[in-house]
Amino acid sequence: MSDTGVIPLLRRLQEECGGGIPFERFMQEALYHPTLGYYSAKIEDVGARGDFSTSATLGSELGASIAAWISAKAQEEGWRTIPVIEVGAGNGSLAKTILRHLGWRTRFFTRYSIVETSPALRKLQQKKLRFHGIHWHSSVQEALRQSSGRALIFSNELVDAFPCRLFERGEQGWKEVGVRISDDGSLSETLLPNLASEPWFLTFDHLPVGQRIERHDSYRRWLEEWSPFWKEGSLLTVDYGEISGCLYQRHPRGSLRAYWKHQLLTGRDLYARFGKQDLTADVNFSDLISWGGALGWHALPLVTQREFTEKWVPGKNRGDCSDGLYSPGDAGDFFMVLEQTPNRAGISYRWG
Repeated sequence: MSDTGVIPLLRRLQEECGGGIPFERFMQEALYHPTLGYYSAKIEDVGARGDFSTSATLGSELGASIAAWISAKAQEEGWRTIPVIEVGAGNGSLAKTILRHLGWRTRFFTRYSIVETSPALRKLQQKKLRFHGIHWHSSVQEALRQSSGRALIFSNELVDAFPCRLFERGEQGWKEVGVRISDDGSLSETLLPNLASEPWFLTFDHLPVGQRIERHDSYRRWLEEWSPFWKEGSLLTVDYGEISGCLYQRHPRGSLRAYWKHQLLTGRDLYARFGKQDLTADVNFSDLISWGGALGWHALPLVTQREFTEKWVPGKNRGDCSDGLYSPGDAGDFFMVLEQTPNRAGISYRWG
């Protein structure tokens, strides 16, 4: 915690928040502060040369599958020009793979846009995707305006990068976890005042005292910002996580963790390198389905990434794709894929 600027920043936040910084605000600053945040200023790469890898940097299965999904959805919509928006494109590896697997004819009719808020990652993307005809935008709203509200939107490991709220169950109910900075500059956790009763917590009534859970409220707010601009298409969300009833079976202290030089860190190590390490938590897909339903979106049944790739890239067509995500029990079963569409007839699925 000796970096210039970090301690004064946290002291200001603590004063602003009245004595304890909600974990969501701490995570927001640690990842996205303009000059001190990990994604804003400190991340160097994704993959072998970065602090963590994604499924898109480990093989071409996901990119080939999304390319096939794009082609099929465009045909289903009857679009001649195909507006595609990738949100949070990492180092550009997934985009490059998708464009390669689209084939020249489909690629010719595709307007591929990337929404990226990290200057460091946008620089990596522009280097990797030079001459690929990519359009960059700072927001989904901006990208949708360019396509008149029509788009196939997708993300890979985006939701988990949104700041999350952290809760702990005590004898008297759930409390929100916050962070305090002491006079010597060290950080410690604190429990903020009891939460008002929310129906959402009933989903977790079976969990014991001491259990921690997370909720990506910042992602919900983000969806609400751009959803009015989206009129037609599909949204594909790929991330690690589960539905509410299964999410914390193996995580008695929650799923929150850090990654630094490919090391997985928990506990006090979450606070050890402000702005120098990634912070992430598993995604509650029940929340995503519920939040989409509140926006009038229709959700298709949730599937694993392995099931998604098996559907869109059958075994005989995999070619140069590796098989690291296809065998039961491999990484492909720990990533989920959710497809949602706007203003379609039918019910929204709610999982719990």
